[in-house]
Amino acid sequence: MKLVSFLHAGKAHYGVLKGQRVIDLSVRLGGLYPDIISFIAGNGQAVAESMIKESDGDFDYDGLHLLPVVPNPGKIFCAGLNYHDHVDEANRAIGNRKAPDRAMIFARWPESLTGHLRPIMRPKVSQMLDWEAEMLIVIGKPTGRYVPKDKTLDYIFGYSCMNEACLRDYQRHSSQINPGKNFEQTGAIGPWLVTADEIADPMNLNIEMRLNGQVMQKANTSQMIHSIQAIIEYITEWTTLQPGDIIASGTMGGVGFARTPPIFMKPGDIAEVEIEQIGILRNTIEDESTTLGPL
Repeated sequence: MKLVSFLHAGKAHYGVLKGQRVIDLSVRLGGLYPDIISFIAGNGQAVAESMIKESDGDFDYDGLHLLPVVPNPGKIFCAGLNYHDHVDEANRAIGNRKAPDRAMIFARWPESLTGHLRPIMRPKVSQMLDWEAEMLIVIGKPTGRYVPKDKTLDYIFGYSCMNEACLRDYQRHSSQINPGKNFEQTGAIGPWLVTADEIADPMNLNIEMRLNGQVMQKANTSQMIHSIQAIIEYITEWTTLQPGDIIASGTMGGVGFARTPPIFMKPGDIAEVEIEQIGILRNTIEDESTTLGPL
């Protein structure tokens, strides 16, 4: 099942994709599940399955104003330095980088997200807007604490693509990288949320990032230093994950700042992240000074 969140009549809706049409689950299930997080937490997937058979859809997918697949997550965790080639290129470019013994985790805020086919914004204060192709995990039920690695996949509701775009100069203003990771409308998520039952092995998926059609990053999720199972096990040592929480699993080598000369995304560019069995996330780049609107 593929789920989307979208803006309609000024409000966030969610629905299920049927071909190129979207069935509005907000209208049909709003009494039970007012938003996509309550749908995830309440096991709404089983109810939605019957609606796919009964309805031809309410909207054309291509005509929707798409939101991040989970527009209002309670927590957003991101893994840094999680592919060896990215560790190596970061070390060559700025030094003092090595593969972390445990997953390197930092946070993003919901305001930093944007959706499929929505612009990624380059802010007024920086031109060092870099790309990071990543697989995104959405949690499906409360984890509690200390989830063992072999049980972690049971807590995943689904998967999506992310371009975890960031501002490299703001990332390096101090030892804390959060400012560079949290500019509004920079972290793109989409094109939809694929439920976990459709992904047999999330740790064996090809992932690729293209800028204006040119391949900039290419890897397989099996190459992660810390698997998504290890990441979830580690996070739950210190906090409980809830339905709708999202985890970005880290990017591979090929980012822009480590190139010679460096390359950064600029207005007019088209950035694409493609993950096997999930889909293609596509965004244009725009300057904040010319366009700044709702997610």
